[in-house]
Amino acid sequence: MRELLSILQIPTAKVFKPLLKPSRYRCAHGGRGSGKSHFFAGLMVEELLRYPNKRFVCVREIQKSLKESAYRLIVDKISHYGLTNQFRVLNDRIETAQGGLISFIGMQDHTSESIKSLEGYSAWVEEAQTMTTKSLEMLRPTIRVDGSEIWFSWNPRLSSDPVDKFLRGDSVPPNTTVVQANHADNPWFPKELEGEREFDKEHRPDRYGHVWLGEYEPQAVGAIWTMRDINETRVQEQPNDLKRIVIGVDPAISSKENADEHGIIACGVADTGHGYVLEDASTKGTPEKWGRRAIALYDYYQADAIVIEKNQGGEMCKHVIDSIRPSIPVILVHASRGKHVRAEPISALYALGRVHHVKNSPELEAQMCQVTSQGYEGQGSPDRVDALVWAMTELFPDIKGRQNVSNRPFVAEMDYDVTNYETNIYHGRQTVAIGN
Repeated sequence: MRELLSILQIPTAKVFKPLLKPSRYRCAHGGRGSGKSHFFAGLMVEELLRYPNKRFVCVREIQKSLKESAYRLIVDKISHYGLTNQFRVLNDRIETAQGGLISFIGMQDHTSESIKSLEGYSAWVEEAQTMTTKSLEMLRPTIRVDGSEIWFSWNPRLSSDPVDKFLRGDSVPPNTTVVQANHADNPWFPKELEGEREFDKEHRPDRYGHVWLGEYEPQAVGAIWTMRDINETRVQEQPNDLKRIVIGVDPAISSKENADEHGIIACGVADTGHGYVLEDASTKGTPEKWGRRAIALYDYYQADAIVIEKNQGGEMCKHVIDSIRPSIPVILVHASRGKHVRAEPISALYALGRVHHVKNSPELEAQMCQVTSQGYEGQGSPDRVDALVWAMTELFPDIKGRQNVSNRPFVAEMDYDVTNYETNIYHGRQTVAIGN
C-alpha cells in the first residue's frame, strides 16, 4: 500500500514499484492479465491529484473511438477511488477544476505539425507494440516540457517492433525504467482469467508464451516460415565445405533516420546441397554505409559476389559498390512479383531441412515468421527477409521451374548458364525477372 497526499491509498503490485519514481520513460511490458493498464490508469489519476494543472494525453497508434482507449478504465478508477468531485468527465476528455486535462488521440490522425499541440503534455502510450517508427519519432521530441514523461505499456509482439528496439534494444535511452509484468505478478488476477489461462496452457501451448508470459509472437497465422523449422535445423558453426557464399542486399528507398533498413545477409551453400544463413548485418543509413557494410561482410566470408535488388535504385545500386571497390562482382536482380511469392520457394527449402541458421538472428527470424502466403504481417518492410531470399535464390538456381508451396510456378530467368557459374560470371552482370 502507498499513501497519496494523506487522502488516498492505492494498492500497488510489487512488480510496478520501480515505476513509482519519476523517469523520462516509465515502461511496462508483459502478458495478459498483468495489471499494466490498471497501474498506469491509477498512476495518472494520482498524478493529477498531486499536480492538478498537469496535462496528459493517452496515445494509441490507431484510435477510431474512445472505446478503444483507456478512457473507460480511467473513469472507472476515478469512481472507484471516490474522486468524482475532483474530476469532470466529458464525452471526449477528462478535466480537473485547476486546468488539468486527460485527452485521447490516435497517432495516425496526426502529422508532424498537428502533433505540436501536445508540447505541454506528458503521455501514456497504450498498446505500444503497434506504434510505428514514424509515430514514435514524432511523439518523443513533442513531449518536451520540463519534467514531462512518456509512459509505455505493451504486450510484446516482435523484437523488431519499434518500441522493443527503442526500450529493450542494445542502447536504452537514459532515465528509463522498464519492468516486465505477467499474470503471476498480479495479486488481483481475476479468477475468470485464470480459467482462460489454464485452458490456453493445455490446449494452445503454441500461443501460451506470447499471450500469458509476454514472449515475442512466434509467428503470424499462416506464416510460411516457423520458428520450429528454423530452430530444428540451426547449427553452431558453418561447415568447411561451402562451395559458394554470396551477400544478399535489399536497399531501402530512403536513408532518413525513420526509413526502412537496408537488408544485408550473408548466405552460403555446401557440396551437400544445404544452405546456410551465416550472418545478418542489416543497417540503416546512407547508401555508402550499406555499401561498406556489405563489402565488409564480403571480405569477412570471402564471398563470391554481392547480390543486390535493383528495383528502387536501378544502376545506382551497382554504382554504390563500384565507388567503394570496383573489383567486386555485383549481381543485380529485379523483383517482378510480390515479396511473399518470391519467398515461398525458399521457405520450402527450410521445410525440407535444407537451410540452416548458423547464428541467432532474432530480427531476421522475427520478420520471417511474419511472412504469410497473403503478404507480410509485420511492421514496415521485411528488408532482411528480402535480402535472404535474393541470396538463397542465387545459391539455389535449381529452383528454376519448380512449383512453390502454393502450387504456383516459380520462374527464374537469368542471362547466364547456372551450371557453369565460374566461367560466366563477370563484373556488372545482371540477373533479371526473378520471382513469380
